Amino acid sequence: MGQIQPTGDKLKNRIQQYREENIRQVKLAFIDIDGVARGKFISLDKFESIASSTSGFCDCVLGWDINDQLYDNVKFTGWHTGFPDAKYRVDLTTERRLVDENNTPLYLIDFIPDEIDKENSFHPICPRSLLKRVLKKAESMGYGLNLAFEYEFFIFKETPHTVREKNYQNLTPLTPGNFGYSIIRNSVESDLFHEFMNYCEDMGFPLEGLHCETGPGVWEGALHYGKALQAADNAALFKTLTKSFFQKRGLMATFMAKWSMDNPGQSGHVHQSIFDINSKKNLFYDAGGQFNMSQLMEHYLAGQQDYLKPFLPMCAPVINSYTRLVKGAWAPTTSTWGVENRTTALRVIPGDTKSQRIEFRLGSADANPYLVASAIVGAGLKGIEKKLTCSKPITGNAYDQEEGLPEKFQLPGNLKDATHGFAKSKEAKELFGTEFVEHYSKTREWEVREYEKSVTDWQMQRYFEII
Repeated sequence: MGQIQPTGDKLKNRIQQYREENIRQVKLAFIDIDGVARGKFISLDKFESIASSTSGFCDCVLGWDINDQLYDNVKFTGWHTGFPDAKYRVDLTTERRLVDENNTPLYLIDFIPDEIDKENSFHPICPRSLLKRVLKKAESMGYGLNLAFEYEFFIFKETPHTVREKNYQNLTPLTPGNFGYSIIRNSVESDLFHEFMNYCEDMGFPLEGLHCETGPGVWEGALHYGKALQAADNAALFKTLTKSFFQKRGLMATFMAKWSMDNPGQSGHVHQSIFDINSKKNLFYDAGGQFNMSQLMEHYLAGQQDYLKPFLPMCAPVINSYTRLVKGAWAPTTSTWGVENRTTALRVIPGDTKSQRIEFRLGSADANPYLVASAIVGAGLKGIEKKLTCSKPITGNAYDQEEGLPEKFQLPGNLKDATHGFAKSKEAKELFGTEFVEHYSKTREWEVREYEKSVTDWQMQRYFEII
């Protein structure tokens, strides 16, 4: 599931190398429940003292929302617990150098449960730990997962100050117009394209491709595939460090699912395949199967098709996510599959032993990569366990074929309804643990309540004078 932590002389040598390079700080980071990267700088001496042991963060970071507001409805942490430290351990296999911060080392951390000596125990609500839990299940079945994330993001000629001064209205995009795959745009902005791709490679999350998408100033980056945990690590850091890359250049990137109803939404697609742990063989491929699909791939696909609905809040986590999931907007609205069909939620891509895979097209760019990976892999594993069978593939426009689909394939259109389904899902509790399901459901209910307390521009324009 990961590399071996360096210990003893290897760890001492690494720290000595830092001293020789005059490295004086280390940055630690983790990804919270909303996918927000949080962390801090620590001195090199402090890093040396905790590198082979544990340390702690105030556990409020596990109990507040995207705006640092404390949840009032969760059990795990809150005023009732007094906010003790949440123990964490540095994952020393995640080292990468921040090339724009004088090669300062960056490490990801894992929160750990109180019973740290308990074998195979995972923190109940830490997103990275959740994915490790799901991958451990896959490993027990003899499987490994390869994943590749791809993201769309809009870039603006704005700063954190100007967007607030403008109240997020009338923002200036990097480039105007709909120029999907435009050679004009990536030639005029070639310096920025080259610089960004080189930066991603230097940061350890190389892009296989980068192009303009349809819309003003929107790009799409496809990250190189890798083993599931590393791929999710790379995706999470890609989103955060993309924002810092552009902000350092007087620009802003957003991964909102939909910032304007005049433009397509922003997706967070995931390509996936299963391999045998021992032989490394792609278990999705069968030259004699329909569309080169093995029976195991069919079961995995059927599991995703069956459980995308109850697991939807893990892939569409906020109010804004659901503005993207509308007909004809390059986002699926039902749990369907097809062969090379980009109108379905699950796109089967026939290939060979290296390339046979499934593309998950439902997720939006705003979702937490660890939760998305946990949801889709967990759903697929359930399909294998239960030997589920998938429906017939959709050919043509899936939007025109939604009527008559079984209820289990009809996706909720808002976060409130999606969260209700997730909270009562037996399979979610089996895969992710009752404590996570209860906690995450409460955080999404909080998100809905925060939204319902707001007065929107639409409400003002519609009701202020006439009603």
